[in-house]
Amino acid sequence: MYQSARQELHTLRDLIRYGVSRLNGAQVALGHGSDNAWDEAVYLTLHALHLPLDTLEPFLDARVVREERDRVLDLLERRVTERVPAAYLTNEAWLRGHRFYVDKRVIVPRSPIAELLDQGLSPWVQDATAVENVLDMCTGSGCLAILSAMAFPYAHVDAVDVSADALEVARRNVDDYGLQDRLDLHESNLFDSLPACQYDVIICNPPYVNSGSMDVLPQEYRHEPHLALAGGEDGMDLVRRILAAAPQYLTPDGVIVLEIGHERDFFEAAFPQLSPVWLDTEEASDQLLLLTREQLTL
Repeated sequence: MYQSARQELHTLRDLIRYGVSRLNGAQVALGHGSDNAWDEAVYLTLHALHLPLDTLEPFLDARVVREERDRVLDLLERRVTERVPAAYLTNEAWLRGHRFYVDKRVIVPRSPIAELLDQGLSPWVQDATAVENVLDMCTGSGCLAILSAMAFPYAHVDAVDVSADALEVARRNVDDYGLQDRLDLHESNLFDSLPACQYDVIICNPPYVNSGSMDVLPQEYRHEPHLALAGGEDGMDLVRRILAAAPQYLTPDGVIVLEIGHERDFFEAAFPQLSPVWLDTEEASDQLLLLTREQLTL
């Protein structure tokens, strides 16, 4: 089928339709930027042909030359046979309209925290322009740190990760966005090597996948760094350490926004004394929470 496709597919519409069928037929796992085979096929096709990712309609019935067709089909075939997220094949991920360089040293950017940063965490942060210091813990690619610098235009941002490899990726993204003067990267095991500072906002997308879920992750997710996903038996190993230390690093009115994925039950079992605000977005429910410094010190 794959070889015959090289002869019988002539337009973008043909290639995308074939891509959807190929992805669905192979039952690839999605969730690294797209949640359906159509969007994935469109993205891979447009990327392979160096076409604008937001301009499909004018090109749908355009014919492709053999070299272009081969490029699209080769990319689709790698997606299916290697079971890697598309972002690792293209070395880019898009989050809230912003492009970030990625490779297998970091998880693929997809945190719903990014949607909250569109509005500067309003209404929980009343004045984004008054925020002076922001911390992004477990920064990975640096995507949330960069979006924080955009959301809080007068803030200095510190981004922390224990992985030197991840910080190399983050450095590339910080440089791409020209934020070297406002965003510092720190190699640290959580707060251990972080200089003393009081933050108005801490955001964190830590490893939180519980061990049972880690054992049954689809193959695509197994290409991501284990260190960035695994959160221990109940997924709360690092969360416990983060919340224990956070009050020392928050201003009196400071807040921490934490992503815990589908681990709400485990979170509530681990922290029965806490009553966080659960933050819903268009894409996520019961996956994000907000706590104030006051709540963490009661």
